[in-house]
Amino acid sequence: MGLGWSSAEERESLLPPQPRGAAGGPVVPQLRRGLTPAAAAAPRLVPVLSRVYGRRWLVLLVFSLLGFAQGLVWNSWGPIQNSARLAFGFSSWDIALLVLWGPIGFLPCFAFMWLMDKRGLRVTVLLTSFLMVLGAGLKCVPLSDLTIRKKLIHGGQLLNGLAGPTIMNAAPFLSTTWFSPDERATATAIASSLNYLGAACAFLVGPLVVPPPNGTSHLPLASESNSEHIKDRIEAVLYAEFGMISLIFSAVLAYFPSRPPFPPSVAAASQRLSYRRSFCRLLSNFRFLMIALAYAIPLGVFSGWSGVLDLILTPVHVSQVDAGWIGFWSIVGGCVVGIAMARFADFIRGMLKLILLLLLFGATLASTWFTLTCLTSVTHLPLTTATLYTSCILLGVFLNSSIPIFFELFVETFYPVPEGITCGVVTFLSNMFMGVLLFFLTFYHTELSWFNWCLPGSCLLSLLLILCFRESYDRLYLDVVVSV
Repeated sequence: MGLGWSSAEERESLLPPQPRGAAGGPVVPQLRRGLTPAAAAAPRLVPVLSRVYGRRWLVLLVFSLLGFAQGLVWNSWGPIQNSARLAFGFSSWDIALLVLWGPIGFLPCFAFMWLMDKRGLRVTVLLTSFLMVLGAGLKCVPLSDLTIRKKLIHGGQLLNGLAGPTIMNAAPFLSTTWFSPDERATATAIASSLNYLGAACAFLVGPLVVPPPNGTSHLPLASESNSEHIKDRIEAVLYAEFGMISLIFSAVLAYFPSRPPFPPSVAAASQRLSYRRSFCRLLSNFRFLMIALAYAIPLGVFSGWSGVLDLILTPVHVSQVDAGWIGFWSIVGGCVVGIAMARFADFIRGMLKLILLLLLFGATLASTWFTLTCLTSVTHLPLTTATLYTSCILLGVFLNSSIPIFFELFVETFYPVPEGITCGVVTFLSNMFMGVLLFFLTFYHTELSWFNWCLPGSCLLSLLLILCFRESYDRLYLDVVVSV
């Protein structure tokens, strides 16, 4: 296990010198649970001075809150698109573009990977949080000219999208840098899930704070008064987002070190491949391309589908508020299950592929159920609020909870490629796939039933790719061999 991708010579160059026995030969450790005989027969090595610090949870909290804010801002317009059209005069193209700025922001993803690899976490996260503050501030500029105001809102969404590469790619790097091997998957799950939890809260905050365009929950108003009231409520949301992001930026500025004084594990202290060699290694490896597609296709389809969930559920007479609750609980369930699965993976090492197979099988069943339910005139399946809620929430639970497991499998299998580069390439592919789908929907949004069929098809394809994928645990091998 862990010997199928990097060569023995490459791993040897990353390890500290080994002690010699009385006869001059290497000291051989005993077999331990979770290791193959080949890995267990590796020589005992001098342990690296390692230590975990309590402040690691503070670093994780600040980064997770930053991810939460970025996801909240990215998804803030989709759940209230009808209200935004009335208040700011947005067209269908404007609404689609506000969502598209997220994947468009991933175009300079490789520059953020290089910055993280060369300058570390602090500089990269500081730049990311500054872009988010600037973007949130632009959207709060009080202008009466709606044309200029709309341009500022689009500019703010673009700056928030530029923060996406760091938010979505740095979680495994942060967990390796600060956390011990038996906490890494859990830290990755928390840091990556909070971004999706922020997007989920947008489904909740938007429809609850901003009234729909057909009136408010109080006295009926004239059309002009209704528009001004909706605009005031949207601006209140924008000001609240700006205040929250400013506080997080202040926390990053005050304390967010790149690394602890001593590494928490051997893998955190070991040498990695260079930026150029990492890309050459990844893009020339068929196994990486296989698992990258297994991640990018279903997650890209699901992200695009979630962005237009309101439009998809409109033909089956689901209101904007109900669509928001469905999106909220599907992502929240995925975050909770994802953290639980990651904690389980920390206790039972070497089971990442099996966990992914179970999650993707469940996602395939749930997406098929939802798609057939929406075709009630053909399948005659009962179309009720309960079935829609259950199928959508299960789909979100299975797919969203697979994200941290995917990240850990990427890092384990393709070590010693830096974590930010490995996860950056796959998230770039996922966002480009989502961007193409949303761009296509902009010009073909009258009929969305075909989009539902993309969900079970993409989940099934991912399931087959993972089934054929040969996993390995090179990073775990390094930590266990030195600590034996």
